[in-house]
Amino acid sequence: MQVHEYDVVIVGAGGAGMRAAIESGQRARTAVLTKLYPTRSHTGAAQGGMCAALANVEEDNWEWHTFDTIKGGDYLVDQDAAEVMAKEAIDAVLDLEKMGLPFNRTPEGKIDQRRFGGHTRDHGKAPVRRACYAADRTGHMILQTLYQNCVKHGVEFFNEFYVLDLLMVEEDGVKKAAGAVAYELATGEIHVFRSKAVVFATGGFGKVFKTTSNAHTLTGDGVAVTFRRGLPLEDMEFFQFHPTGLAGLGILLSEAARGEGGILRNGDGERFMERYAPTIKDLAPRDIVARSMANEVREGRGAGPNKDYVLLDLTHLEPAHIDAKLPDITEFARTYLGVEPYTEPVPVFPTAHYGMGGIPTNIDAEVLLDNDTVVPGLYAAGECACVSVHGSNRLGTNSLLDINVFGKRAGLAAAEYVKTAKLPELPEDENPAEFVQTMVETMRSSNGTESVAAIRKDLQETMDANVQVFRTEETLRTALADVEALRERYKNVGIQDRGSRYNLDLLEAIELGFLLEISEIVIVGALHRKESRGGHFREDFPDRDDANFMKHTMIYKDPEAEVEGIKGLRMENKPVVVTRYQPMERKY
Repeated sequence: MQVHEYDVVIVGAGGAGMRAAIESGQRARTAVLTKLYPTRSHTGAAQGGMCAALANVEEDNWEWHTFDTIKGGDYLVDQDAAEVMAKEAIDAVLDLEKMGLPFNRTPEGKIDQRRFGGHTRDHGKAPVRRACYAADRTGHMILQTLYQNCVKHGVEFFNEFYVLDLLMVEEDGVKKAAGAVAYELATGEIHVFRSKAVVFATGGFGKVFKTTSNAHTLTGDGVAVTFRRGLPLEDMEFFQFHPTGLAGLGILLSEAARGEGGILRNGDGERFMERYAPTIKDLAPRDIVARSMANEVREGRGAGPNKDYVLLDLTHLEPAHIDAKLPDITEFARTYLGVEPYTEPVPVFPTAHYGMGGIPTNIDAEVLLDNDTVVPGLYAAGECACVSVHGSNRLGTNSLLDINVFGKRAGLAAAEYVKTAKLPELPEDENPAEFVQTMVETMRSSNGTESVAAIRKDLQETMDANVQVFRTEETLRTALADVEALRERYKNVGIQDRGSRYNLDLLEAIELGFLLEISEIVIVGALHRKESRGGHFREDFPDRDDANFMKHTMIYKDPEAEVEGIKGLRMENKPVVVTRYQPMERKY
């Protein structure tokens, strides 16, 4: 076991983690622990853009952006957080430009902007061009730019270090962050990182689903690790299904395709979004478009031999325009489906894309132990965090904005905190790595007969079948029973590789434990929320119920409690912060 000491430890090297590192790395001794080489992080898969009310192309302001974020999130958004994000969006884009990010430009040399779903002018009257972009590789460019700047500032990276535990100590009755424990992939060694502050930026957990735009590595490690340490999770039932995944595969085609004029059509060739969102049509928020697509298929108007998808039509656009603005999207269609987007519509269907819930934080990215109590020295940003700027449905391009605004805030807050904080003392009579050592060795020496791959496959299939775009009490109960059975099977899991170096067999088994725990929480939250709101649509409760459910869900680990028949969980609520915009009907 190796022991390291730093002022700030950042877990995750995607957009949020590296944006935090740029700030803290200039002010305090900072280490970034990442399970992937930084430029392979999933931020690089984000295609369409990062929104800010720059007003470079047409009139816009941050208040309209705030309203769109709140309305798009079906009024479950904490409005103070939305205001912070929309105000600071402009500087966040300009920061990236100064760091060297090659945005697309207008003929006058300004950062170009395009339309994106749910973004409007004048509080919903018409679509607005707000998304700043670098072709359809915006996330990739952000990731490269942030990494270059981390290198420039001398940030220390520990690549392929899997963080499997959060260290916390109690001082004067207050729980504090004290570091992290990581498994080094190259050697199999356990490393203890002692620190004054810890920032979690570990990304999402889309691999609980089978059809997903998420990479194989998005297993919710940070979310599960903090939950196991007694911290709550907020709004985990809300998961976004992106409308345009390649049919049957889930690989993402960016909303930029519709922003540039792409049209969704059913099997009859009808532009069906005119019926569901007559004002902004194909550029309605993602939850509305995804449900509309699924409904067209369900009612027999799908396309293809089995009528199980709809079509994204780009054929009316000039090939030169497609090549200039959407090069990756068209290449994906050709490579994975054998479709030529110049002349053929592309088969698409909703794919699991983004978790709106996560580790609860305030607007300074400080993690909350309950509704009001901050955990000193612990921060979270990006998709693993829930500052609730996305509410129950995230607008497109707000994720790349979120990681930059709140990643920066997390880095600054952590650096400020460590100026006066002392390095927490770990108990001398305890081994800080014992939990991880036991977990790793138990799994490595396991002779169980259950296969990791088989359990993961069964988990993802039941989540796809029962917890996707449409949900009911019956489907959720089915999924919950399946997950409980899989958790029993997981106790008898076995792995083939007994080695120490590059043992991915071992790590996938540990990640599966995270996925099973997160799936249970998602389902329990969805059962409890007997209404439809944003990405959570209950067919047995199709209306939004502000009287009973205009509040955040908070789930805690508690051996004495029980929720929806599951022992060991406690559910509480947290009020939604409303500043200027009262909940109203969500028409587009």
